[in-house]
Amino acid sequence: MPIIEFHLLEGRTIEQKRRLCNAVTDTVVEVLGVRREQVRILIHNLPPENFSIAGVTAADRAAAAGPTEKIAVTTNDEGISS
Repeated sequence: MPIIEFHLLEGRTIEQKRRLCNAVTDTVVEVLGVRREQVRILIHNLPPENFSIAGVTAADRAAAAGPTEKIAVTTNDEGISS
């Protein structure tokens, strides 16, 4: 029984998480040859103050960077593309 964990910064929509789970499940089924019912996915949402790179929290990085551009990720039959 494969168990996949994702640690994501807060802010993803429920629809994005659904699409992620579906795409990852499809890939695990294809690559590992297991049944969909065997795939388990855990998503941990992290507040930006609880994640840091090089000692700087994601919250502080976002505040210093100012507004950012959002990138859309779409899925297709061949996998994930952006």
